[in-house]
Amino acid sequence: MSLQVVSAVSNSSLLQPGFSLLNFGGHVFFFGQKGWPKRSCPTGVFLLDIKQNELKMKPAFFSKDSCYLPPLRYPALCTLRDNAESDECQYIIHGGKTPNNDLSDKIYVMSLVSKNSKKTTFQCIEKDLGGDVPEARYGHTINVVHSRGKSMSVIFGGRSYTPLAQRTTEKWNSVVDCLPSVFLVDFEFGCCTSYVLPELQDGLSFHVSVARNDTIYILGGHSLQNNTRSPSLYRLKVDLPLGSPAVTCTILPGGISVSSAIVTQTGDTEFVLVGGYQSDNQKRLACNTIVLEDNKIEIVERVSPDWTPDIKHCRMWFGCDMGKGSVLLGIPGATKQLISDANYFYILRCKGAEEDKEEELTAQICSQTSAEDPGDSTPFEDSEEFCFSAEANSFDVDDTDTYNEDDEEDESETGYWITCCASCNIDINTWVPFYSTELNKPAMILCSSGSGHWVHAQCMDLSESMLLRLSEANVKYFCNEHVDLNKGLRTPKKVVHLKKQPMKPLGKKKTMKLSTPTKKSFLRRLFE
Repeated sequence: MSLQVVSAVSNSSLLQPGFSLLNFGGHVFFFGQKGWPKRSCPTGVFLLDIKQNELKMKPAFFSKDSCYLPPLRYPALCTLRDNAESDECQYIIHGGKTPNNDLSDKIYVMSLVSKNSKKTTFQCIEKDLGGDVPEARYGHTINVVHSRGKSMSVIFGGRSYTPLAQRTTEKWNSVVDCLPSVFLVDFEFGCCTSYVLPELQDGLSFHVSVARNDTIYILGGHSLQNNTRSPSLYRLKVDLPLGSPAVTCTILPGGISVSSAIVTQTGDTEFVLVGGYQSDNQKRLACNTIVLEDNKIEIVERVSPDWTPDIKHCRMWFGCDMGKGSVLLGIPGATKQLISDANYFYILRCKGAEEDKEEELTAQICSQTSAEDPGDSTPFEDSEEFCFSAEANSFDVDDTDTYNEDDEEDESETGYWITCCASCNIDINTWVPFYSTELNKPAMILCSSGSGHWVHAQCMDLSESMLLRLSEANVKYFCNEHVDLNKGLRTPKKVVHLKKQPMKPLGKKKTMKLSTPTKKSFLRRLFE
């Protein structure tokens, strides 16, 4: 085992406890930042590029048919493959915390669409579930089991908020252990079924689970109700016959009392367990090797790496599996760095150098990162910088530019990225400013048809001068789809006819003749 220091970079404040790492074909992607995504990376998914011990983050994109995926911390995730020999995989993501500390009960499937040196595109689909749908939670695990030619996902453990009927003002956001039920999720039909097993008495969270074929092993975990880290080791066996599935649980000896540990796969049947806590204030520095066979598990202690003094003396640590036997570890660095949210990062390699070129293996892994989140009450501050070039669709890791946080606004409002009409081509992943007045959102204008709806000015083929004129004038605007309809339904304006005075017919001019006495009196009166 070797420990490699990764140089701290300015955008490392995005990597906080609760993040997840996804490995697609040997490329590692970061998901689950603390805070809502910004304009520079609206998806919240980054490619982690590590060169010369320096960590850089390259934004990734979603395809146009993808759903919205919020940045979720402490979710449950695992890989899903068509078969054991396939190199292509998908990731299943369930639950987790949003930046508003709301809990998610949704389940997503993320797959890689395309990747080149400039751009990586994913497809994210939300799965509709029915039946015994698991409640919103975090700190749980999900695995995929295979039995009799069929596959199902298994969800277990986690924490959720206290039910509304039991909340008080003082403990409104307090969390409790979820009931120790086992959920089977059939992705083909979207059906969920819950099982209550007598061997599982207490709820667990931030435990470790590893799966092989039809068997899942659950190790460690923390129980809020008892405030204990159980040393029990559970074996769940799932049988998927033509009829109803059968789930059995067996308690095995030889477990480890640990929570928030990280597990990474180093061989076809071999895993390495690192990190975690053995008590509330004590980290677990020991490491273990886990070997799975058909119906047996063996856990043995192995030689730990040479932990640095910073790791040994820090109070907390966190991390996640990078795949292929590597783990990304982080420790707080607030006392030594200018940025308060910055952390020190290390890469722990659990395989030898000659084994790093092996192909990615197929057993399912699911582990949690940290049971403690000291920053839940701390508002997110955008003090990080991103490595991106001027063109939004041509990112290059080696060509970096300065990121100005003052240009950022919260992109949690999704009203700007609607499909405004049948010919709408505005895509949040590929949009670039079209008008000089645009900065990080497309210009929109209100169509006055019916109750009114917003459309993109660019989709309406409006020139910039016309857009400015409409924004300044107090007139109603109708989009291309409703302008003809509006003309057809418009009531003709009533024409007001002006009344004209009748003209008198022209006749002969009449002259007034005055007599001589009358003339004298008239002149006298005039000059008096």
